[in-house]
Amino acid sequence: MSRSGLFLSFEGIDGSGKSTQAKMLADRVRTAGHDVVHTREPGGSPGAEEIRALVLQGDPDRWSAETEILLFTAARRDHLERTIQPALDAGKVVICDRFADSTRMYQGLSRGNLRAKVDALHDLMIGVEPDLTLLIDMDPETGLSRAKARNTVEERFEDFGASLQEAMRSGFLALATEYADRFRVIDGARDAETVAGDVWAAVSPHMP
Repeated sequence: MSRSGLFLSFEGIDGSGKSTQAKMLADRVRTAGHDVVHTREPGGSPGAEEIRALVLQGDPDRWSAETEILLFTAARRDHLERTIQPALDAGKVVICDRFADSTRMYQGLSRGNLRAKVDALHDLMIGVEPDLTLLIDMDPETGLSRAKARNTVEERFEDFGASLQEAMRSGFLALATEYADRFRVIDGARDAETVAGDVWAAVSPHMP
């Protein structure tokens, strides 16, 4: 994929504060004078937002992990075509709340070892990685408590419980080692402004 802009993603377990940090970074980058597209997954385009409702709402066992992989990949492809690629072609900074690393974790590990299938489908249909990924690390119990306190309809993955969050945290940290060239691990167990300072320190050397 050609890109003249900068592609940044945020990852982390539910309740880690990554969405807050993505928004804070988007505001800061705009203030610095850059064109920013702040987006999210699943979602970020009309079609992908429709798929979001399918995968984030309802009973935890609504879909098999294999079906989720297909749904998330379909949403990501539409998001890439309609939002991410055009923004990067225009030289904008794209800040995405979750990307393919979340599928590697949630669908690749949650109910069996499906990572190879996730990666194969990603290579076939997406073929894109962020320039930089900010992993907001958080204690699973604290993160789950935060996530449940939001009390929204999009709690299907939170309803899998603490064991999934613990597995996801370990998996994300392992992924940060696997892709050490693009991952930066940020301690999320501090006030939002302090975390944002570390995020900016990681991102600023890569700014156009």
